[in-house]
Amino acid sequence: MHLRHPIFTAILSGGCVAGTLDVGMAALIYQLNPVIILHAIASGVLGKPAFQGGTGVAVLGLALQWVMSWLIAAIYVFAAQRIGWLNRWWVAAGVSYGIAVFVVMNYIVRPLSAAWPPTDFHFHAERFFENLAAMLVFGLIISYFARIFSNLAPSRESAKLD
Repeated sequence: MHLRHPIFTAILSGGCVAGTLDVGMAALIYQLNPVIILHAIASGVLGKPAFQGGTGVAVLGLALQWVMSWLIAAIYVFAAQRIGWLNRWWVAAGVSYGIAVFVVMNYIVRPLSAAWPPTDFHFHAERFFENLAAMLVFGLIISYFARIFSNLAPSRESAKLD
């Protein structure tokens, strides 16, 4: 199997799968319709009015989710191209990356966004661990796609010969 751009395929595929499953996991964790989760994601840029929106706002939420997921995947995939052990020990690397993503999204990105409701600083152990588990799965998906498509990418040495 030869792919013309395996690195970008890893980013797009891993980001779409991880991002879409993340919406589903959030819907399960909070016992909400996935459309409400997509409105919540859109509230990161629209604020509270996002919840009054319809299909267009949900599509915006999905687009934002995928863009964030592709950026998160790109960071990992490009790092894995340079740091070989990320692909060799992809499970440990994916779990670690999931933890890092969890911290950045919950303690940097979300508080700086217009997300509604505003960040709740009350600790809820059950929600904390459910969301952390979701991000561990997210990280594993990204690392898995990076690993399987890295085997199809030309090495840096062969790229120099072209």
